Amino acid sequence: MARVALSSDHADIPLRQAIAAHMTAKGWDVVDVGPTTDASTDYPKHGQAAAQLVASGDCALGVILCGTGQGIMMAANKVAGIRCGVCSDTFSARMIRQHNNANMLSLGARVVGKGLVMDIVDAFLDAKFEGGRHATRVDMIEG
Repeated sequence: MARVALSSDHADIPLRQAIAAHMTAKGWDVVDVGPTTDASTDYPKHGQAAAQLVASGDCALGVILCGTGQGIMMAANKVAGIRCGVCSDTFSARMIRQHNNANMLSLGARVVGKGLVMDIVDAFLDAKFEGGRHATRVDMIEG
């Protein structure tokens, strides 16, 4: 399977490690670029590091986490070519891939529990871009 960039800030290391193990068990090649200690760190640099791996083509997709998922998502979206959305449910995670051709998923570690997080990650990774009328809209975003 494809390579997936994974990162978080300092507050989400145990959840990030659980996600890495889950994705690896499903056959994904995980590139974890997040911090290794719980010392305070800045989420923007970790979101951008993962986004750069995706934008460069080194990784096909990315999954990032912070407390709400919002800040790290904003940082990732600053990287050209990244389309990252925050999701708290499986429907949204599936739809950002199918309709928006999202290449990164952001999660709020303080928002969504561990069991649901794994379902959201699976929904995102398993979905495929539908193209068609959605491609025109994605092109408008990239514009």
